[in-house]
Amino acid sequence: MNGFADCGDQSIMALDTVNFRGIAALIAAAGTLFWLYTFYAIAHVPPGDGTGFQWLAVFPLGMVFGLFFLPAWLLVAIGRLPRFTAALAACGLIAFAVLWAQLLQEFPRAAL
Repeated sequence: MNGFADCGDQSIMALDTVNFRGIAALIAAAGTLFWLYTFYAIAHVPPGDGTGFQWLAVFPLGMVFGLFFLPAWLLVAIGRLPRFTAALAACGLIAFAVLWAQLLQEFPRAAL
């Protein structure tokens, strides 16, 4: 091997140079920050009937965080399976988006 890549090897080399561990860390950081934001957003939901049931939304959001982002952070920290970790964290963001869209429909609207 002389150190020069053939044209067919360039796409393979491009995948090798992508830092999947860094990408996974950025996606996991975005998911973690969104999860923390949800506490702020839920705290500012109009009270509705005053029972505080809007706080039950913390449980499914916490489950998404625990199932997708905690393992992603662990795998990023130990440097194992970087492509799987990036995919896992991306799936977590998708789960957050689906869940948050549903929760926004359920929360009472502020009276203007």
